Formats: sequence, structure tokens, C-alpha cells
Amino acid sequence: MSLLVELKAAGQLRTLDHALALSLGRLRPETPPSILVAAALASLAVSQGHAGFDPGQPQRLVEGSFSWPSPGQWLQQLHDSPWVARPEQADAVSVDAPLVLENGLVYLRRYREYERQLAEGLQRIGRQPLPSVAMEAIAPLFAELFPQAAARVDHQARAAAVSLRHPLALVTGGPGTGKTTTIARLLLLLVAQAVQAGQPAPRVALAAPTGRAAERMAESLRLALQRLQAEGLAPELCAALPSSGTTLHRLLGVIPDSPRFRHHADNPLPFDVVVVDEASMIDLPLMAKLVEAIASGTRLILLGDPDQLPSVEAGDVLSAILRASGDGEGTRHDDARALQPLLAAATLRPEAPPSPFAGRRVQLQRGYRQSDALDLAPLATAVREGDSATALTLLRQGTLAGVSFHEGLLDPLQEQREHLLAQWRALADSGDPATALAQAGRLRVLTALREGPQGARGLNHRIETLLAGANAGYFHGRLLLVTENSYRHRLFNGDVGICLRDAGGGIAAWFPGDDMAHPRAFHPAALPAHESAFAMTVHKAQGSEFDEVWLQLPRHDSRVLSRELVYTGLTRARTRLQLAGSAEVLEKALQRHASRLSGLAWRLGAQAVQGELLL
Repeated sequence: MSLLVELKAAGQLRTLDHALALSLGRLRPETPPSILVAAALASLAVSQGHAGFDPGQPQRLVEGSFSWPSPGQWLQQLHDSPWVARPEQADAVSVDAPLVLENGLVYLRRYREYERQLAEGLQRIGRQPLPSVAMEAIAPLFAELFPQAAARVDHQARAAAVSLRHPLALVTGGPGTGKTTTIARLLLLLVAQAVQAGQPAPRVALAAPTGRAAERMAESLRLALQRLQAEGLAPELCAALPSSGTTLHRLLGVIPDSPRFRHHADNPLPFDVVVVDEASMIDLPLMAKLVEAIASGTRLILLGDPDQLPSVEAGDVLSAILRASGDGEGTRHDDARALQPLLAAATLRPEAPPSPFAGRRVQLQRGYRQSDALDLAPLATAVREGDSATALTLLRQGTLAGVSFHEGLLDPLQEQREHLLAQWRALADSGDPATALAQAGRLRVLTALREGPQGARGLNHRIETLLAGANAGYFHGRLLLVTENSYRHRLFNGDVGICLRDAGGGIAAWFPGDDMAHPRAFHPAALPAHESAFAMTVHKAQGSEFDEVWLQLPRHDSRVLSRELVYTGLTRARTRLQLAGSAEVLEKALQRHASRLSGLAWRLGAQAVQGELLL
């Protein structure tokens, strides 16, 4: 039995992976079996979030014991195969072959090209010179916005100052570190710059991968501006900034029934500044298309938490960019000199080592506190660092405000069934769709797995039965989660809606519109692929926050568990966190990193060994 047949028989390959390999074999019957296996694994790798696969570590993609070709022999056969392109330069367009071998990784050609285009686009944006502006002119406003910068090292002030100086900036940090507050003040400085130069205020776009994340960013920006105006900031400066956000798909301009967007290299986005939140959620193809649509001279500012899970789809873009940009703690000599008018007496870090990457990064200090009722800082730090002993001690002590640990509990509907059901039943009693959608964010059950007794699908089925009976269907108050993009409907993977009965007894599915106050109604039969959303996987919950989160760990360890998954799940909570599962499973999760195979950091100049896992 050939290795390809064994992998398919063992259920390790999808039908699509197997079909690709068979098609290459039919077109060239002389193709060595190892090349067909490589094609199948390159396809499988994308489905698991990797950009490509490493012939030296195929076991990272499949479970079980198989007789793999030796890495050296496999690489030589790949090198000799007409199905495999071998670009001589990282920025060279690969020839028209379905597979590409580069930097020790085997790619599907399309994904190698996404990496190349993204790296090229980021460097183009980062190297674009900005108009010369006298920093001294806005130094008084800078001092007003960052009053502590002259007395101590202020990372928020540093992030704003560096972003003024460079067209490509990355501002990273965990929840509560002030990323949005920093951006609000940066945008005000850019408006002031324009006023000083006698130019129109910059055109600013606020975007995020999901509608909920975009609305959260816009809401945080509005609140920050309100606080600043209350402190005496000129209202005309605030009036020049946007008051709403949008999804990346809407920003780029969806073309119905097409994977292409209206905005691209030949029709770039009409903005001077593009701010993108939740950058860790953005997959490789979408980031490549976003960067392509950024005009030369437009600033791109990426915000994200490097400790969260990577995107659901292929690529770990934020991690790769951060790896190429260094540790984010230094200020380069030219930056330090130029920013002195702004950071006057502030202490600057030592000069950062030179990097081929054209962007700049500032890491904000961590401050995971979501509200006065919930303090996640000690637990989030322990989880992020993989310190299971400290995490378990904190959980078992029960001294963290707003955090409860249900050790050994495997069924969230066992201990708090009435509490959970009451929250969901209340959705059906909401006065209107907008209110119902707003209240839908009060509570969510988050899981590590999709399938199984502790998985999202199984829990949703049981919850539906408890709420509406065995044959519930589209019942009044049912929460829905879209699971595939529909450009025609402008509904995208991760969008959450609710089914409500109208006065005539008909059921409509309501989803947020361009803003939360104006939802859109759909007939349930017209929706793209979807499922219930009472319980969601942690991956699907990225970019969202909920008043109360029940984070349910599975009964047994799983390869999908990682410290990033636990960290992402617990930091979705605003006021209350319920964590349920065994200590053993939690310990194993915190020992594991969510890692992706990618060559993007290498393309951007990071010194990585061939095929290195970017953690």
C-alpha cells in the first residue's frame, strides 16, 4: 500500500488533498509517489493554518505512525520534479507550477505568492517617505495628550511618536494596555499636523476582521475622544476623526460572487491613514489583498495582541511581522533624534539593532484588567508564560475578582443550567433586533473543540433542545454564527445574528448592518453556511468580548489546545470568567504553543533557519 493510500485510509487527508495528488499523478504517471504525497500535504497544511509544510516534519500535520521518505531524498525529488517551482530569489514570481519549494518549505503556488506579495507590499509601504513636518509645531499638543511622557518612559507616547515618524507601524499589547487610546491621540496629532501645514485633515479608515471588532474599536475611539474633550481638548480636532469602523471586506469593497475586491493596486483605498485592529486574526490572503490596496504614501497602523491565537485560515501574519520587526523595545537612533521634540525629557531605550524590515513596532505594557469587577492580570500573565503551577494556584485560591474555577466540571449545563438558559431566553424578550443583538454579547460559552461532548456543536444541539425542543429549527431567540463568507449578502465568517419572530409569526435572521443601530434582516433559508452560536469555539470568538464567558476545556488533551487558546478565551471576558475543566488538561494546554509554518518572517528579513516554526 502506498503512503498516499495509507494517509487517505487513515482519515488524515481530506478529499480535496487526495484529489489534488491524484490529478497530478494522472497528468504525469511517471511522477514519484513522494511528490504526490507532498502535494496532498501542501494542501492539508493550508487547511490547518500553515502557509506550507516542512518535509523534515510531516508528522506535524498528521497523527499516527507512517513510513515517511527521508528528508534529504524527499527534498531532492522535489527539486527534480517538474511539478515544483524553485525561485532563485525570495521576491521573484514563481513559475507556473502547482507547488513551490523555497526556504525548506513546500507551498501551494498561490500561498507562496501571497507571502511574496505581502512581504513586497509591507516593505513598499514602510519605505515610502512621508512629507517633512516640523515636530516642534505639535510638541505642545503632544505634551497635553501625553502629560507623563516627560517624567517617565511612556510606551503609549512612544507608540504615537514612532507612528508619526513612520508610514508602517505596529502597536501591540494585551487587553487594557491602551492600544485604542494611543491611536485616538495619534490621529489627533495627525490632524494637528495637517492644520499646521494648512492642509485638509487626513482621511482615516478604521477596520477590523469582523464587524463586532470594528464596532468595538470605533466605540473605544469615541469614548477616548469624549474623555479628551471633557479635559479641554479642542472639539474641532475630534470632529475630524471617524466615528465608525468597518470590516476589512467592506473596506476593500466586496464584489458579489467574486473573491476579488474593488480596491487593489490599480484602484487603491482613498485614505491617508488606515488603522486595523485585531491584526492577529487576519489570514495571509486577506492581509496580502489589504496591503496591495494601500496606496503609496498612506499610513498603515496595525494593532494586535501577539499572545492571541493566530488566524483561523492560513498564515500567522502578525507573528511573522513582529518577528521581523524585532522585540519592539528599542528606538532607533534616527527615531530618537527626530522624536526628541516630542519625547523631550522622556528616557529613550538604547538604540535597537538594525533590521531589514521597514516597519516599526512598539509593545505596550500589559494591563489585562477588563473592568473593576474582573482582574485577569495575574492569571493572564501565568497563562501567557505557560506557568501552569501559578495559574492553578490562582484559580484554586479563588481570590481573583470575577474569576471562578470549576475544577473537573465537564458540562456547563450541569451546574449552572438555569442561569445560562435564563440569559438566552431573555434574548427572545428583547424589544427590537438592535437591542437583541446588543444583549447577545452578555454571555457566551467558549470551547476548545468543535466536535465532541465538550465541543461547540454538541453543546449547541443540547442548548437548542432545552430552549425549543428536539425539532427546534429556526426558533425565536436562536443565535446564529455565519461560518463562510458570502460577498453577495455581505455576511462573513464569524458574524453573529439572531432569529426573531415578527408580528405575523414569520422568522427573520437579523445581523448587524454598517453600524449596530441598523441591523439587516434575512430569510433563514437565504443565509450562507451557519450554525448556532450559544456556544462557540475560541477561534470563532476572536475579536469579540462578552460580559460573561464560560470557558469549557475538553475531557482529554487535544493537539488544538495551547496557551494561546486559553489566553484568548479568558481575555474575551469583560466582567465575569467561568473556567471549567481538569487541572491535567489545563497543564498540558499551557505546555503547548499554537505554531504555524510560514516563510513570511524570512522574506521580511528575520534570520530564521529553513522551515523554522514561527511561534
